[in-house]
Formats: sequence, structure tokens, C-alpha cells
Amino acid sequence: VLPLLDFLFKFLVIGNAGTGKSCLLHQFIEKRFKDDSNHTIGVEFGSKIINVVNKYVKLQIWDTAGQERFRSVTRSYYRGAAGALLVYDITSRETYNALTNWLTDARMLASQNIVIILCGNKKDLDADREVTFLEASRFAQENELMFLETSALTGENVEEAFVQCARKILNKIESELEGKAAKGGIGFGGDQ
Repeated sequence: VLPLLDFLFKFLVIGNAGTGKSCLLHQFIEKRFKDDSNHTIGVEFGSKIINVVNKYVKLQIWDTAGQERFRSVTRSYYRGAAGALLVYDITSRETYNALTNWLTDARMLASQNIVIILCGNKKDLDADREVTFLEASRFAQENELMFLETSALTGENVEEAFVQCARKILNKIESELEGKAAKGGIGFGGDQ
């Protein structure tokens, strides 16, 4: 029996080509590594229902192509997105340097309030690291992003990235509702 859904959130997975975006999505949904991964053409889609703080949330996840030539296509998918995984490859300085552009796109095209988690993917390749945890962590703080290092190969922190992002969106919704309720005389279940 499928649970009754409390929420539906549209998520994006954005970042340069070759950072492992499709592999992260595959690991999250299928719980295994996708080793035959080609570059995404346009946009791929996946969905999964997760339980976040006793609420059933369906994530509709749009995995966008990272290649520049698809940028005009993928930009149309940003609208209405509640959350995003902004992905770079810890072994590639170039993918890290491109983050600011991706972030600007997300905040301009989706919404100022989009909840974004920065994912330093390929954590399993630590020996080849070009981007330190500390500098990425600093970038995340400066840009008000959550931050995790992930591995689509081992599955480390993959589920956590999606769940943390969804939890933050839920917190935002609940605090907005409480703010409106206080102004509008609306009570909740436990407010006697």
C-alpha cells in the first residue's frame, strides 16, 4: 500500500558534465552504482518517496545535462524547483570553479528561496583530490548552502543529501505556516 503523500517537491541535480550527477540520482533511487553512465542528453527524470520527520515526501528529481550546449534546454526545468543538489567533482578544480555560475542560474531561474545542498562528489577518490573539504565548506557557508561530500560509487552521504535538503524545505514551509497562523488566528492540532 502506498502511503498518502504529504508533499511533492521538485528537485534539480545541477553542475558540470562528468561530476556524477546521474550516478548520484541512480544511487539514490536504485541503491546501486550506475557504471555504464554516458553524458546526459538534455534532462533525465527520477522520483522516490521518502519519509522526512514523519511526513511522506515525493521527490521528483530532474537530472540536468552539464554540457554547455544543453544549457538553454535545461534552464527551462528550473522553474518551480524547491530544492537542488549542486554537484562538483572533488578531483576536478574546473568543476568547482563553475559552481558560482550554476548557483546564479538556480537562484535566478528557480527561486531566490530554493534550498541548495552543495555535493562534493567522488569522495572515494580522495587520493586524487583537487578541492579541499575546508574550501568547499567555506564556499557553502558564504553562499548559505548546506554541504556534504558524497560518493555515488559507495553510496556514502547520497541519501543524506536528498533527505537533508527535503528536511530544510519542510522546516521552511512549517515556519511560514506558523507565521501566517499567528497573524491570521489559525490554530494547529496541539494549540489549545
